[in-house]
Amino acid sequence: MHGDAVPLFFYSDLFLRHPETRDLFPVSMVTTRGRLVYALARIVSQADNLAELEPFLQSLGRDHRKFGAIAEHFPAVGTSLLATLAHFNGPAWTPRLADDWKAAYGLVSQIMIEAAQGDAVNRPAFWQATVLAHELRRFDIAVFRVVTSEPLDYLPGQSISMESPERPRIWRFYSMANAPRDDQTMDFHVRMIDGGTLSMVLARGLAVGARLRIGPPFGVLTYDLTSGRDVLLVAGSTGLAPLKAITEQIATLADPPRVHLFFGVRTADSLYDLADLEKMAAGYPWLTVVPAVSDDPRFGGERGPLPEVVARAGNWHEHDVYVCGPTAMVEATITQLTAMGVPRSQIHSEDLGWSEP
Repeated sequence: MHGDAVPLFFYSDLFLRHPETRDLFPVSMVTTRGRLVYALARIVSQADNLAELEPFLQSLGRDHRKFGAIAEHFPAVGTSLLATLAHFNGPAWTPRLADDWKAAYGLVSQIMIEAAQGDAVNRPAFWQATVLAHELRRFDIAVFRVVTSEPLDYLPGQSISMESPERPRIWRFYSMANAPRDDQTMDFHVRMIDGGTLSMVLARGLAVGARLRIGPPFGVLTYDLTSGRDVLLVAGSTGLAPLKAITEQIATLADPPRVHLFFGVRTADSLYDLADLEKMAAGYPWLTVVPAVSDDPRFGGERGPLPEVVARAGNWHEHDVYVCGPTAMVEATITQLTAMGVPRSQIHSEDLGWSEP
């Protein structure tokens, strides 16, 4: 309803009351303001389901360590949040409503602080990483490998946030494209996005030996080892990365399920990792890889919007489904599959749309 005015008011109030907090944030606050709205919307929408909300808040608490956020900052944030809500609610802001929000924020901050403090016992606030290899697969898509100075434990399908010295205090989320390795190396797939402050550096400005900072693992797009169902993976563009990591995880199982991986892009030259996927499929008899192109009449394989290609390929109601990619593709795929009778509880998704402007 109020658009960008809400986060603009909040951060203005915070920086006026506590100017020392300004150094925790990047020069440009555009994406940061958007993430505040995203986080608040998720917290409000799940306020009556603490079991689902708590893991998200714990991840936020752990992730905020990389900014230098400490427990003493949380009361300042709470004061500015309540001031913002009071301003935009006007006469509807009553003492009772203020008390309810104060109590809710107290619970949220307590969960985040406890998660951060527990995390600090075992892990650094961030990891130093060095670029070992960098390959430009298309003018706007790069695949690169880093090695971390310390072990970083994560689950295939999760993401980390990343910062470059070229863009200080600008962190963006990217998914690992591999299951954890003993040598502490990780692969990333990055597409340069119009207006993407960090993606431009990662796609075209990295050299071997460059240093990056990496935050703790984040996200719940992880493989369910207990279901016993076959698996459908639906990847749009660089949303392939976490699903490739899950595929590597499945390859380690004694009795892997059958896996269909659909890799959808707009034009054939955007199938940046197809050669590697086909190599994997040749080595894994349980894996079927289906490339799909929506806007290139020259392509000889499956054509059309990815959700439609997936829908006409079979009945997936007995499968566990993992979807990752741009927002519109993720939403359309979920809508298509649920209309076909796939239970929503069997569909797991990660939306990359909020990772960059």
